[in-house]
Amino acid sequence: MAVPVVAMVAGAAAVYAAFSLLRLRTFRAGTYDLVIFDQAVRSYSEFGAPVAMVKGVHNGFGPDFSILGDHFSPILALLAPLYRIHDGPGTLLVAQAVLFAAAITPIWRYARRRLGTRAAYCAAGAYALSWPVAEALAFDFHEVAFVPLLSALAVERHDAGRRGQALLAAAALLLVKEDMGLLLAGFGLYLLTRHGERRLGAGLVAAGAVATWAASRVLIPAFGGDGDYYWAYGSLGDDLPQAVWHVLTRPWDAVITLVTPVTKPWTTALLVLPLLLLPLRSPITLTVVPLLAERMLAGSFPNWWKPEYHYNAFLIAVLVIAAVDGAARLRSPHDRLAALWERVRPDRWPVHPPVAGALLVAAAVTVPFFAFGDLGDPSYLRRDERARAAAEAVARVPDGVLVEAANRLGPALTARARVLLWDERPRGAPWVVADVERHTFPFGSLDEQRRRVQVLVESGYRKVFRSGGYVVLHRPER
Repeated sequence: MAVPVVAMVAGAAAVYAAFSLLRLRTFRAGTYDLVIFDQAVRSYSEFGAPVAMVKGVHNGFGPDFSILGDHFSPILALLAPLYRIHDGPGTLLVAQAVLFAAAITPIWRYARRRLGTRAAYCAAGAYALSWPVAEALAFDFHEVAFVPLLSALAVERHDAGRRGQALLAAAALLLVKEDMGLLLAGFGLYLLTRHGERRLGAGLVAAGAVATWAASRVLIPAFGGDGDYYWAYGSLGDDLPQAVWHVLTRPWDAVITLVTPVTKPWTTALLVLPLLLLPLRSPITLTVVPLLAERMLAGSFPNWWKPEYHYNAFLIAVLVIAAVDGAARLRSPHDRLAALWERVRPDRWPVHPPVAGALLVAAAVTVPFFAFGDLGDPSYLRRDERARAAAEAVARVPDGVLVEAANRLGPALTARARVLLWDERPRGAPWVVADVERHTFPFGSLDEQRRRVQVLVESGYRKVFRSGGYVVLHRPER
């Protein structure tokens, strides 16, 4: 592998890690979801089940709840040894940065074969600067960290003729999340378009569908979860058979759902516009269609279809590869742009490098409008007065205690205390760190937060700190 590629991966990992750790230090990270994963991976590192007390208590599953009952993500156990080096949420953020950056390598390899070395650097850079990666990094840590690398490896290794390695990477996706079978099925749809690989494609479509069903309906309930917890398709039916029948008999309803609200088509457009619509020229794009449809057909969980959070990072590596394939297809003799370029520069680059360069420019243009744009604001790089008050507040909480913490404060405590999310229900923890100045998840309003503090005081809690809108309360032992 070329030294510049190694440098690109290392540089991207360093920037990603710095961005994430900066958010952690300035109290921009959240208990939901960073502390959930921190508690689970810490449990793995102690050779236990991936218990996330904060998730189980807040969502009514109990303090011993395993996150395998929420999302089937056993691949997270691979991160457990890192907690022997450094025990804390920063470890997850650095690991995620490295995993996201590592996807640059298979993207570069694929692009080099299709477009040449110079264009490959542009394509890899377009991925590195892409807004789905930025938005995922801005929403703490999630299991999606493994997906760009594994999905890119599956497509690139297949293209290289390494079918066994491709299938191994595709199979590993099934350990990332319960719906990754849809990505596997999408890969099968792509193979159905290739002569001589249709039998394998059909097998992957079937295997992906079965894997998604088994993970959602068998494995998640087996670990104490609810197989219907994330059912978001009530407008189409009460369960999968009803929804499928509805779509088959009234397909116009599905079309309306796909474009309502308008955020759905806007997010879909944002996935391909910075890639110059090139994925639309490539059958590789079929790989992401089932996973994208899963989100856009939903009628609840609005976060699924927004151009925020981490959901679009599941798709971006494959879409960049599809864009590369789309650019390569510009060589068609029927394509006027390719024919013109060949006449103007017959002995130089084909059409690919200018198109790949345009991909990089388009990705760079999006940067100020998404999460990475925050790095251009000097005030974002340091703790403001409120963040300093938050640091003082969490410092008042002793090590090893049970504490209910406001959403933005939990990540600063989870490495040394047992953290619960401060929410609408009293949990009886001896320590509480509340926010009475800004609205915070999961409360409906700031007034509710202030009333919650008043109830705690009336029930015997004593205020031991108040500054910058943060209140630390302690209930003396009786």
